[in-house]
Order: sequence, then C-alpha cells, then structure tokens
Amino acid sequence: MQKNRQPASALRLIATAAILAAAGSAQAVEWSGYFRGGPAATNISGESRQCYGLNGAGLKYRLGNECDFYGEFTLTQPIKADGVEISANLMTNFYSPNSETSGASTGIEQAYAELKGLDFAPKATFWMGKRRDRNDVHIVDTFFVNMSGVGAGVTNVDMGNGAKFGLSAYKTDNGGTANGGARIHADFYDIGVNPGGKLRVIGTVSKGDSAGGVKGTSGTGLSLEHTQDNFLGWGGSNHIWAQMSQGSTPLNQGFGTLTAPSSTKGTRLVESFTFQQGPLGGQTIALWEQDKTAAGKLTATTLGGRISYAMTKNLKWLTEVGVSSRKPDGGETQNLTKVTLGPALTTGADFWKRPELRFYVTQASFNKAAAADTSNGLPAGKTSATSYGAQIEIWF
Repeated sequence: MQKNRQPASALRLIATAAILAAAGSAQAVEWSGYFRGGPAATNISGESRQCYGLNGAGLKYRLGNECDFYGEFTLTQPIKADGVEISANLMTNFYSPNSETSGASTGIEQAYAELKGLDFAPKATFWMGKRRDRNDVHIVDTFFVNMSGVGAGVTNVDMGNGAKFGLSAYKTDNGGTANGGARIHADFYDIGVNPGGKLRVIGTVSKGDSAGGVKGTSGTGLSLEHTQDNFLGWGGSNHIWAQMSQGSTPLNQGFGTLTAPSSTKGTRLVESFTFQQGPLGGQTIALWEQDKTAAGKLTATTLGGRISYAMTKNLKWLTEVGVSSRKPDGGETQNLTKVTLGPALTTGADFWKRPELRFYVTQASFNKAAAADTSNGLPAGKTSATSYGAQIEIWF
C-alpha cells in the first residue's frame, strides 16, 4: 500500500469540506474503504512483534506477517450535467508502522475528477488529479504495475473488437532538494488473444529533472500482462506478467530513481493463479526477477501460495507458505521460508470474502546471510522465529 503523508491539519480541512459537500447531496455520495490491523507477539526476546520477508518485490507473504496498521477511505460524488457523467473522488489514508494508531501519519491517497460522455468521445473517460492505476498479487501485497501519481489522462478509448486504449502523463516535484521528473504511459488493454484470455501492453517513457547540480536521466519500460478467466476450469483467473525496464523507469512502470543511468536494467516474470472450487479457494505466485545496477546484479525468486478452506459458511482454515531467495553478485544466497496457519471468522466461503477476523501462528526459517542483510529487517543473529496473533482485514 502506498503511504503518502500530508499534515494532519490539511487532512482535517479536506475531510471537513468533503463532509459538508456530502451533506448537500447525501443520497448520491458513495463511501468505501479498507483497513487492516491487530495485536501480535513473537518468541524473540526483547521484541514486541516481528515480521519476516526479504527485501524485494513480492518476497514477503502477508498473512500473519504484517506489523503495521493501515487504512484508506474513499468518498465518491457522481454527478450528471447536460449528459456528461462527472465523478469527484477523494481517498484519505492513515499508516502506522506499529500496532497502535496513535501517532499514525495521514495523507491524501487520491483526489481526482473524471468526465465521461463528452460529445466528441462518448465512450472515453478523461481524468485529472492524483489517481491510482495499479494491480497486484494480494498475498504478497505487491503492485507489479503501479502507475499512480499526480497527472492527467484518458482511458476507455475504443480500439475495436473490445480492445481499449489509454494515454496518461504524470509529474512529480521535489522542491529543488532532489530530482523530480515526468513519465508518459501508452496503455493498450482488453485485447482478446484467445478464448477467455486478454492481453494488456503498457509502454512507458520517463525523464528526470536536473536539480542541485545532479542531472536527471531518461528511462523506458514495457509491461505485458495476460489474464485468463476460469483457468483450468477452477474459477478465478490466471495472470502472467513479463516486464522489463531501463534507466529511470522501474519495473512497475512508476517513478523510480530519476538519476539512474541507462545501465540500470530490470527483467521480471510473474505468474499468479487465483481459484475457487467449492469450499477450497486460494492464490499462488511464482516470480523470477533480475536487476542490474552500478552495485552489480541481483537475482530474486519466490514460490508460494495461500489456501482457504471453508469448514462452515462462517469459519475458514487458512494456510500460507512462501519460499523466497535473493542472490547478489559476489554475495551469499539469502533464503527464507515462511509458514502461517490459523482459523478465520468471515461472512462467506469465498477466498475473497471479507471481513476476515484471523487468529494465526507464523513460523519463519532463514539462513545467516538473510539475517545479516539489515535491509531484510530480520532478527539479528537468528535463523528462525515464531509469531502469533490476531488480525482483521476488511474492505467495503
């Protein structure tokens, strides 16, 4: 989840304005949200709680393994004027790296407006403001495409045969203290390539600003995503990403290091399958990634999944297993295996049904190389640990 912070006073002003606006047309305002959090403990002496993962995209499995408290809440005001559909959207968020919410940072995650039904392009949607455009693999809470930010664009341009096109541009500024930059995306999606299968192709170019005598650099990226509905007849869907990047464009097509040289390159393959067969549901992931920077080459892999089994309509058993590794040039391979077991109270049998009130035990095993790399945040001098606790996850 992104954690964009703003002063609390600004958040209060915006929230108050949104409430006042909603009061004038309460029937039309839509409210939605998400949050997660809960108490936990660990068997590591001197630590109140502990989470386990390797430093890298998709290398931390989240079930029974999130040490933060996070929430986001959205107000949407749809309006129709002279045949044009307008949507104003405000999403606030809060984040605490600990289990307590006191002292949490708050921010504006989204604040944008959309127009649809214009006479010259009746199907297209035009937008401006701060907006999210991303998709993820839920069990690792990683957005393998994340084109969010402040910008403007158009989506849903009809390309024929169900295919669509979008074009967007984003800008980030840093007040002269660091390099800002800009990026442009061409997005072709819903391209039918086989029965039940669609392709999405995103091309990205970026350019960093020069600031403080440091020159910004350019970059390019390409992301291909294939989505297959009802894969193997198991319901749900299957997603495959093939991605590459160079220079100041990262693999997720967002804003990366805007001074990265052209020798900085990344390649990633991701496969994720989500399914539901009666009481049995789940999601899996397999990932291979290789990054080349001035520091050398780094290869990362992971294989894992979460299984949900509905013992009754309102009681599930959850099991999640993930095996991850990182291999830096000239360094030892870092390995970590994480296993979580426990029941969950819910309102339905489906894997995606929320809320879930979970009770869990998490066991992690890792080698000395993984513990010695401080970027992983693992208990120093240890090669295993156990955590236990409870957590709620809800979206509405």
